[in-house]
Amino acid sequence: MLKIGLPPSHPGEILKELYLDELQITITDTAARLGISRKVLSELLNGDASVNAEMALRLSLAFNTTPDLWLNLQHNFDLWKARQKLGKLGIKPLFKKKPATLLSKT
Repeated sequence: MLKIGLPPSHPGEILKELYLDELQITITDTAARLGISRKVLSELLNGDASVNAEMALRLSLAFNTTPDLWLNLQHNFDLWKARQKLGKLGIKPLFKKKPATLLSKT
């Protein structure tokens, strides 16, 4: 059974609350420093856009983090959303146990 639970925070929410608000940096200034448009940053902050590899690199350089941080935040958010959909579909496993052939290394 899939564990649904509460959704993880979108990376844009983390960016806004833990970085922009804490550092008191405006969206316009942050966008300029990241080399992106204000609209692109606003979409990310509002959860309307996702963090891709390039954005993760930009954020990591600007905020002295790792790109993995931003990609993992996005991955966890996306996975939670997908679980919401799949949990409602009632997909049943094809196997009770994983077949040995799928477990063996080639």
